[in-house]
Amino acid sequence: MPILDNQRHERFAQELAKGTPANQAYVLAGYKPSEPNASRLTRNDKVLTRIAELQGRAAKRAEVTVQTIAEELEEARKLAIAEKHSSAAVAASMGKAKLFGLIVEKHKHSGTIGTYDLSKLDDDALNRLEAILGPLADASGDQGGEA
Repeated sequence: MPILDNQRHERFAQELAKGTPANQAYVLAGYKPSEPNASRLTRNDKVLTRIAELQGRAAKRAEVTVQTIAEELEEARKLAIAEKHSSAAVAASMGKAKLFGLIVEKHKHSGTIGTYDLSKLDDDALNRLEAILGPLADASGDQGGEA
């Protein structure tokens, strides 16, 4: 099924296919908030067909990607065994295990965690500190710098 003619229906279907709740998808599609109308639109045949198509495409892409990578790793593993490169065969096997979530790498982070008294800093030092840390707070969604 091609893109829906009604742009708001198309956006609604795309949002639902991503997993957005219906009432939120309804607003994102450009409608005024209305749970009953959002619920009604989720039962529209064209919208339902479009959601199924979008979800099917996404599932197929994900499946092909994982499947393709697994096949490539298996091919590399077999070649490494044939060439008597055991470390390369092990690396390919480990790659497959990580791909399928059988192995999760853990990283240890070290550093000083503590609180610091900033009341003794002058305005210049505080401005420099804000210039360094401000972008980090913005990236994490902390608009007030409180977190």
